[in-house]
Amino acid sequence: MTSPLVAEVGAVAAFRSVMLRVQQAAERSGAKPDRVRVVAVSKTKPVTLIRQLYDAGHRCFGENYVQEIVEKAPQLPQDVEWHFIGRLQSNKVKTLLGGVPNLAVVESVDNQKIANYLDRMVSTLGRNPLKVLVQVNTSGEESKSGIDPSDCVELAKHVKFSCPNLVFSGLMTIGMADYTSTPQNFQTLSSCRTKVCKALEMPEEQCELSMGMSGDFELAIEMGSTNVRIGSTIFGPREYPKKQE
Repeated sequence: MTSPLVAEVGAVAAFRSVMLRVQQAAERSGAKPDRVRVVAVSKTKPVTLIRQLYDAGHRCFGENYVQEIVEKAPQLPQDVEWHFIGRLQSNKVKTLLGGVPNLAVVESVDNQKIANYLDRMVSTLGRNPLKVLVQVNTSGEESKSGIDPSDCVELAKHVKFSCPNLVFSGLMTIGMADYTSTPQNFQTLSSCRTKVCKALEMPEEQCELSMGMSGDFELAIEMGSTNVRIGSTIFGPREYPKKQE
């Protein structure tokens, strides 16, 4: 078992390696490296490990579960930029928005109902408008969250024109676990952006593409990603609690 100290030192070194790979991938694609945001996904990882990356200069972290993010956020400085990237249930919206004042983005809006809940709760709590991404299911897997690509324009329109307390900021996708369909997934999301921006009369450079994880973030950047979500490559394998016998 890896000691906490070794894990912390390893995470910082791994993070620096990832940032170098991001810079190189951006340069290959002709993009400016500072146009690509790295969300360090700290799911199942302790606050002490997140703090190591914070102390190394990183500010953007992502969580998949409401319970985890509301427990961790108060233990870390207020200038952390939190991204919620997991499936969000309507009954958890108040807990999320009330418990994480520095929540910067919800990346996983995939239906009008959850958009409406977020919009109303932002207003109720008196928060500043909240950035959201529309999650698109580009792989066609039933197990994946996300709206069908053919419906992304309508949901983006709904967020932009019917949710005054939300800021439509782009699109997000999760590819197949084995990465076999990665290029097609990314191309589909890019095509969705073209359609959405045309419908919203929005410059494409203002519409984020959140795509790419530990196994494919370099390809994602080369195909236009502006936001990569990297967990295990930085923090090591997930550490799920063992189930009781």
